[in-house]
Amino acid sequence: MIGVFRDSWALLLGLMLLMLGNGLQGTLLGVRGAIEGMTPTALSFVMSAYFVGILIGSRLTPLMIRNVGHVRVFAALASLISAGFLLYAAFPDPWVWAGVRLIVGFSFCGVYVVSESWLNDRATNETRGQAMSAYMLVQMVGIVAAQGLLTLADPAGFALFALISALVSVAVAPMLLHAAPAPFFRTAGRMTLRRLYAASPLGCVGVFILGGVISAMFGMGAVYGAQAGLTITQISMFVGAIYLGGLLAQWPIGWLSDRMDRRMLIVGCCAAAALAALFGALTSGFWSSLAAAALVGAMGNPLYGLLIAHTNDFLDPEEMASASGGMLFLNGVGAVSGPLVVGALMDLAGPGAYFAYFAGLFVAIAGYGAWRMTRRPAPDAATTGPHASVLASASPVAVEIVTEIAAESAQTDDQPTDGQEDARTPPAAAAS
Repeated sequence: MIGVFRDSWALLLGLMLLMLGNGLQGTLLGVRGAIEGMTPTALSFVMSAYFVGILIGSRLTPLMIRNVGHVRVFAALASLISAGFLLYAAFPDPWVWAGVRLIVGFSFCGVYVVSESWLNDRATNETRGQAMSAYMLVQMVGIVAAQGLLTLADPAGFALFALISALVSVAVAPMLLHAAPAPFFRTAGRMTLRRLYAASPLGCVGVFILGGVISAMFGMGAVYGAQAGLTITQISMFVGAIYLGGLLAQWPIGWLSDRMDRRMLIVGCCAAAALAALFGALTSGFWSSLAAAALVGAMGNPLYGLLIAHTNDFLDPEEMASASGGMLFLNGVGAVSGPLVVGALMDLAGPGAYFAYFAGLFVAIAGYGAWRMTRRPAPDAATTGPHASVLASASPVAVEIVTEIAAESAQTDDQPTDGQEDARTPPAAAAS
């Protein structure tokens, strides 16, 4: 890991600055929107637009890179992000914000694709897993640290918007100056959703519902804080607790994932998250909300990587990369709806609906997972592929990289020793 930071420090520093800007963006808009008198429903359209942009970007960015190259795409999209952050302050209107946030979401998707391509290109086969772990760590630390920036200036003013714009502009310098020659860009062919669902119904349903959870959790967290009457410092702590809980829980849940029936772990995490969310919905007070946020984040954030690992258990290694595109698409479609539903519920029932929404969706995933456990036996934990941590906000490149790492490991594990048969359950048989 130290070697990865030494060899790719400029890329990782640039990513850290990008995450500081992006991590503060959503929280700042939620607070500023409340100051401007925007309703939760109006802000939900703003927050949802970001995920629409991400979804569009995941499809168009590969075409842009093939036409003009990594460097031009990165520089152009980073410029759009920097300008967009300033437009938020200049035009505090929900419809303007929604349009700008869609462009910002599209641009961030492209920036992530280019950054991850560069990082992957600098890594060797031996260090690729460490590089992605370092990437995820930088992402999460940057987002958590960004919440502290909210207290540096008045959200009603211009300074914080100028700060996040400057962070993105400065991030470009170390990444472009240190970037190696543009890597060869490729994406895996996409598996049909019908084939993907046949292989793993729980994986498909789970990532779709989880998209609605994660987008609302982070997109509407600051809106909840403003509606609940929290101070600026308390809102920054509340949103930070969600991310910090997810960061701390990634490793232990990943460790358990490689040693037990992943469906049981998925159901257990969802049940725990539902109880934490129900606690947050039924209680009042800052500290109880903070505890609920940390627990929901700790159980909810690792679920994306867990669901991908579960899906890979029923695929041939050569199918895993192509399946990742379908998983990403399902998650993105679900993400668009999350803020919209939470915003409407908060307007109808108050801030407590924020946590109640999560409780309902986590119960849905847990219930479906429990039912799926009755439909087919679990693969032997000793024959399944390894868990690879990945955030639900990851771009297609990051998801494909971690999936390919898992596929390579699965192919290695599939090599039978002398006198032994291959122990891995054939996907066709497992799905029956």
